This record gives sequence, structure tokens and C-alpha cells, in this order.
Amino acid sequence: MTDERSSSDSDQRERSTDESAGGPDDEHRGDRMTLSEFHDACQEAGRPVLTAAAVARALETAHETAREALEGLAERGDVERLAVETDPVVWYPSELEDLTDRERVVVFPKRREIVVDRPDQFTRAQLAQFAHLADANGEQGYRYVVRPEDVWQAPHDSFEKLARTMRQALGQRSEGLEEWVHSQWDRAHQFRLTTHEEGYTVLEAKSPEVMGNVARQKLDEEHVHAPISDTEDWVREGSEAAIKRILYEAGYPVQDHRDLESGEDLPIDLAVRLRDYQRTWVDRFAEAGEGVFVGPPGSGKTVAAMGAMAHVGGETLILVPSRDLARQWADAILEYTSLEADQIGQYHGGRKEVRPVTIATYQIAGMDRHRSLFDDREWGLVVFDECQHVPSDVYRRSTHLQSRHRLGLSASPIREDDRQTEIFTLVGPPIGTDWEALFEAGFVAEPELEIRYVPWGDDEQPNAYASAEGQEKYRIAAKNRGKVDEVRYLLSAHPDSRALVFVDYLEQGRDLSAALDTPFLSGETPHHERRRLLDEFRRNERDLLIVSRVGDEGIDLPTADLAIVASGLGGSRRQGTQRAGRTMRPAGGALVYVLATRGTREEDFARKQLQHLGRKGMTIREQTIERAGADSDSEDGEEGDANGEGNNNADSVENAE
Repeated sequence: MTDERSSSDSDQRERSTDESAGGPDDEHRGDRMTLSEFHDACQEAGRPVLTAAAVARALETAHETAREALEGLAERGDVERLAVETDPVVWYPSELEDLTDRERVVVFPKRREIVVDRPDQFTRAQLAQFAHLADANGEQGYRYVVRPEDVWQAPHDSFEKLARTMRQALGQRSEGLEEWVHSQWDRAHQFRLTTHEEGYTVLEAKSPEVMGNVARQKLDEEHVHAPISDTEDWVREGSEAAIKRILYEAGYPVQDHRDLESGEDLPIDLAVRLRDYQRTWVDRFAEAGEGVFVGPPGSGKTVAAMGAMAHVGGETLILVPSRDLARQWADAILEYTSLEADQIGQYHGGRKEVRPVTIATYQIAGMDRHRSLFDDREWGLVVFDECQHVPSDVYRRSTHLQSRHRLGLSASPIREDDRQTEIFTLVGPPIGTDWEALFEAGFVAEPELEIRYVPWGDDEQPNAYASAEGQEKYRIAAKNRGKVDEVRYLLSAHPDSRALVFVDYLEQGRDLSAALDTPFLSGETPHHERRRLLDEFRRNERDLLIVSRVGDEGIDLPTADLAIVASGLGGSRRQGTQRAGRTMRPAGGALVYVLATRGTREEDFARKQLQHLGRKGMTIREQTIERAGADSDSEDGEEGDANGEGNNNADSVENAE
């Protein structure tokens, strides 16, 4: 059990009040006490057999109230009573189950938190519809937080259906939590965008009060022309995304009900069967008409997106960060759908084709001289791959492309500039499955992740580190020459592995390339050479590559089973996810080693950058290396979770692009 579940006095009082568990003055306690609450009392006392007095203390109620409650449970057959010499009666569960091996849910309504021991996949699936998985500590349980955006994006068309899902997940009715969720549900249905019969867009409010006190206080002439009525404003063309973002930030998400063009019909059949969770993603997308598929690398977001394409059945524009990814998309569509090669086009620096399904880079789609090609065509669906980039100034222009359906894909929709909410206002609400569930089901293999603290390779660099300041300290630690020997050692320790070595610095990449006699793939590598190296890796003709940041996103290396992060720990949490994710495939047995220079800021960077992966259910070990290039089984080796928050150093670090 976590500390959260060793309920404090205030938490117990909170649960007693807000979950209608009753109190000293509740005459009907016996009618409402549940077996789960009796188990809570057992857990609090640390034993499975309790007196009525012990139950009263644990649940903070009167002795007589507890006794009546226990009588009620006994009448239902949930508990048994036994008279003993030292006390008139003790109580215990009818089936003395192992209290440590069952699913158990504890709700803290005022904090809007839910703590779950050993939830089954049904419970997880229900919780994912209205709550955010904040911590996943395996044996120690799961902590969910219900945030406003989780309620706003719940896949239900009525609050009654959402409340039913909540009760199924919690196994009880939490009146305090439901009341707050209901208030957030109402906020999410106060505004909507519609299309006027004359073709322009209208912002509608549910009441004159919310229009006047919220929308007309937040929006100005840049967003709307003029009022049409007390509850309607005439929207300026092209300001729809800005209106949605502004009102979202004010706590009022906007429902988009515009009559957007759906383009020409394009029947698409899938040549692969969707997994159950992928089908759920597609169904939720179909209900909302927009959304962001969120799942770990290897969970099949691309195939699920093709399922969304088949559902829409219209011409599709797919936006990607790189031409390498455009080519991979084209190959995958040919493999997994009924579309022919002449129906699929690529539009980037190497090719200029606009076809029923067109795959373009964000940069090209945002350029004025190319945008008209995309604006003039009516798309039934626009797909934003790696959509965590969308809020950036360069990529945001591509979101002006309008279509009836919009879909984003991301393994890590987080940004170090805290603009991740814009992803969901510009594209759509998040749709996903928690990572731990996919690990347990075997759809995605959980890699073994180990942070290795490496000593300096010589005396020159530590002296330079001691006298340096700011980012220069980070750069020197990241390029520690002792890491070359450590990489060589790890590769020799796993001779049969197909390995990727990640670096952030061109100089370091070149040094490793020379030391290991293997190619270094970076932004300087010509596209044809990059493609040749990647194809050789996929065909098992090459078992080692050194990769710069170009490998963080948009390069699919499905057979990699060993990843070594030699530098890059000052980057974003998203970068850590992507690099660890290069090994997340169903095959299993994958290893990820993260190297950090011992005794430097890299130690903290490593823990902080990877901490959110621990929350998603991955086990993170730590190992201190006594000398570069050698393993250590000494007492310095530790195993545990990485803790802390992400760092925003990516923009100021010299990058190997």
C-alpha cells in the first residue's frame, strides 16, 4: 500500500463524509456499509479479524453504529461473527481471502484522487475514461487523478452514462466526486461552434450569462465580428482554433459542430485485424470526430490511424515531421490497407505529389507557396503524426487546414514549455490506454531500463567541469570520454543484440563512430544514405547504429532490442520516452541503458527525465560503475524508481540534428 492509502485522519473523515459512509449520527449506517469498507478497516488495523470497537475506530464512527453496520453485513452473508472470551464478538470476512491479493479502490473526493491496488484491466479501462494515471508503482498500486480536462474529454454523450462508468470503476457511488464531475461536465457543454446557413461560423453559448461573462470578456475583434444575439457571435474566418484555445484555458472547452467539408469518398479496407484497445481508440474517435491517440511506441498508433481512415472513408492528408517518416507511412499504408500505390502521394523536399492520400511534412504544409495546394483540396481527415510538435510556432500553421475529422498521434503529448493543452485544442482530446495494461497484456514489451553512473575517463574533463558554469557544465559531463569505454563494454556484454547508441552531440557521435567502427546517422547524413543504413538495420544486415536526435522521432526501428543513451539527459521528458521507446515492441527482452557522468548534474537529469516513465509502469534501476568499461556488483549498485520532474534544457544544448 502507498502512503496515500494509509489514510490520514483527515482523509478518513473526508471519505466518511463525501462517500456517504455515514458518521456517529447516521442511524442507517448498517444499510450502507460495504464489504470494501470492512476490508479498509482490516487494512487499517493490520489484521483480518476485528471487534466492533476496532471497526468504529478505523471508520471513525460510534461503537453502536459500527455494530449495527456489521450486523447488516452479516445478514447479507459478507462477514461472519464469532464469540470469544476476551470480547463478546469478533468479525471477519465470510471468505478469509488474502487481503493483499485483491483489487481494492480508495477514493479521496476532495483531492479528486483514486488509489487502486491490483486493478484488473476492466477497472483500468473504466478509469481511463474519466481519470489520469498519475503514478503506477506496480506492487504499491496505482494513483489516478481526475482533472477537469479528463471530464471534458470523457467519451460519453450524457452525464448519466459517465456516472455509470465511474460507479463501475469505483465499485461504489462517491457523491462528492460525482458532484464535482457533474459541474465540469456542464462547463464542457456551455459553448459550441456551428455553421450558419449562409456558410460562416457562429460561436453559440448555452446562456446569455455565460456568453457575456466569459466569451465576450475573453474574445475581441480579432476573433469575432459582432454579436448576432444574446447567445451567438459571428466568428472571424481562421480564428476558430484561437477561440477554442482561449476558452479552453478559461475552463470552458468548445464543442466543434461545424459543417466542415468531408472531401471525396475513398473506400478503405484494412488488411489487418485491430487489437481490442485499437478498436476502442477508433470507436472513441468515431464518436467525437477528432482526437489524439496516445500510447507507448510499438502500441500500433499508426495502424489504429488507418482504422480511423477506414472509418472516415474520405481523402486523407497525413502530416509528419520528416521525409523518412513520410516514406514509412506510405509503405505501411500499402501493406495494411486496400489502397494502391497510385492513390498514395508524398509531398516534401524530395517529392511533390498530391493524391487521395497525401503524406506531407509539417514544414512544407505550413509554407505559403505550398499551402494553397492543401487548402484547395477538401480533406475528409487530417492526421497529425508526432502531434506534440503542433503548438510550436513553425508547425502551428498546419493546423489552419480544416477538415471534418482531425486525428493526432503521440507517444508523449508533453511539452517542456507547458503548451501541451494546445495539442488538444488544436487537434482533439486524448484517446489512449495506460501503458501498464499494454505491458501486462503482452502487446508491448516493457524494456529493462537502467541508469548507469559512469566515472570520468581522464583527469582533464573533470577539471574543466569544476571550473565551468551553466550549460557548459552539462555539455562537458554529457561528452565524458569515459562513456566510450562504457558503451564498448555494454555492447560486448550483449553480443547478440541489435543496438542503437543515442547521442546529442555531433563530436561525440563521430568519436563513438570511430571507436566502434560503425556509421553515425545524423542530420548531416544524406537522405539516401540514411535510408540505406536504416534498411540494412531492418534486414538484419547491420546490428549497430549510432544515432543523433534524428532518431528520437519518425524513424521506426522495430527490431532494436538494445538502446544505449550516451547523452541527451538534459533534453525533454518526451525525448526520454522516444529513446526508451525504440525498444518497445512485442518481442520482449529489450534493454535500455542510460549513461550519466557520476557526481555531476547528469545524475539528477537522468532521474528527472525518466521519472514519468516510472509513473507509466516501467521499472527503472540504478547502477554505479566503479570504473569506465566495467560492471559493478558492489553495494553502490541500487535499484529503484527515478523521481523528479522534467527539465527544459533542450533548446539551449548544442544539438546533434
